[in-house]
Amino acid sequence: MIGHQFYKNAAQNTSDEQGKQVFQEMATEEMLHFNYLRRQYQSIFDTGSYDFSTKLVKEAAKQDDNPIFSQKMRKRIKDCHFEISALTIAMKLEMDSVRFYRHCAEQAATEEAKNFYLELAEWEQEHLQSLEQELEMLKEDYWEANHFVPM
Repeated sequence: MIGHQFYKNAAQNTSDEQGKQVFQEMATEEMLHFNYLRRQYQSIFDTGSYDFSTKLVKEAAKQDDNPIFSQKMRKRIKDCHFEISALTIAMKLEMDSVRFYRHCAEQAATEEAKNFYLELAEWEQEHLQSLEQELEMLKEDYWEANHFVPM
């Protein structure tokens, strides 16, 4: 739920229309993820095992040619502190999720459970890669516009 709330907040607070749409889509994906996990929890509670007949529904990952933010935002990059911060925080959330699910996969008692957690980790990894690509495209311009020189 943290991811859902974060992306929902990011969608509400960015001034970039394309960013609003993408963050809202990510909030929706996080809710799909939450509902999927809730169904698995309920299955374990009710039956003592996972319900592997239910599949994880994934949205298409963002591609290099479909950035999170618009060209319009890039032209005013100097003042996009919120958007850069949102990307960085989102990356941390996604990275933590990847690590958590990979750890769960390592601890899984069955091959099915291991694959379940690895699939979740892969989904979060796709989000992370999309965010990393966007930050990589923006950071040099952002640093230059704000006279930041990394050491």
